[in-house]
Amino acid sequence: MEYRVLGRSGILVSELCLGTMTFGNTTNEQDSIEMIHRFLDRGGNFIDTADVYVGGKSEEIVGRAIREKRSDVILATKVRFPTSQDINHVGLSRKHILDGVEASLRRLNTDYIDLYQLHVWDHVTPIEETLRTLDDLVSAGKVRYIGCSNFLAYQLMKSLSVSDFNRYARFISIQPQYSLVCRMMDREMIPLCLEENVGIIPWAPLGGGFLTGRYVRGEEPTEGRLSAKAGESRWELRNTEKNFRILDEVKAIARETEKSPAQVALNWLIRKPGITSPIFGASTLEQFEDNMGALGWKLSSEQWTRLDQISALDEEYPQRFIEKFRRKSTDER
Repeated sequence: MEYRVLGRSGILVSELCLGTMTFGNTTNEQDSIEMIHRFLDRGGNFIDTADVYVGGKSEEIVGRAIREKRSDVILATKVRFPTSQDINHVGLSRKHILDGVEASLRRLNTDYIDLYQLHVWDHVTPIEETLRTLDDLVSAGKVRYIGCSNFLAYQLMKSLSVSDFNRYARFISIQPQYSLVCRMMDREMIPLCLEENVGIIPWAPLGGGFLTGRYVRGEEPTEGRLSAKAGESRWELRNTEKNFRILDEVKAIARETEKSPAQVALNWLIRKPGITSPIFGASTLEQFEDNMGALGWKLSSEQWTRLDQISALDEEYPQRFIEKFRRKSTDER
């Protein structure tokens, strides 16, 4: 296991982060705890959950699993989505964040959270209110660092600017969707994170299971995440000719390296500049072992480039315009 500094902080996190969205649901508690223990035993130290995963059960399971190794774990959770039918039990208001952090601390059976993340932007609450509340939690010691998830580039930059102006705690990370079949963050978010030294911890690094190689052209799945009619990993979004060309290349490289397609896709992402720690999830111990097989080896430069090029976004304005004159300015100097 290798480790990376998480954004503009002093903490080191493992090159893979264990996601726990299925814990207490499709993954029973016994297998969930076994998965966490195997991850920690192999050097993993970064675990991600959220207050709304399986109605809070995921946090409870994580808390029980890490109880004896709490100080060795970088524990991340999130706040934003509804936690009850009450009108104020949602959003990023001071009230909901303060209520939410106390509830998460109880479920996790801990007195601090290493990384407290905003699950998505709140269009109702002023970001100044949200950031002041998070800064208070850092000052109180209940939260060590803060991050965000599913933000637009302008929302992240606005948040960083508000924090810098008011000397509040600053986001050290963002958790966006990013994979070989979802590279929209390349347009603005990744350049911004590189410029501002914000760690990137992608979710859905296997495209909701698409990059495992279990799916074929013309056959709509009837089970699994891709069979859903809603959500970012639904078949409607994954079933494109470009995505299947990407998958064909992943499979070809899997044969060359004698690795699984999932291991190839994760290995590409781990080596992507700016990526700190992809968040992988597993419903079974077999899936967990397969994903962990992405570690301890590297794609060749030629293989990595093949994947990077076939999955790259089409050039568009203003990026192509800016890049043209960046190269020109560099040549002139």
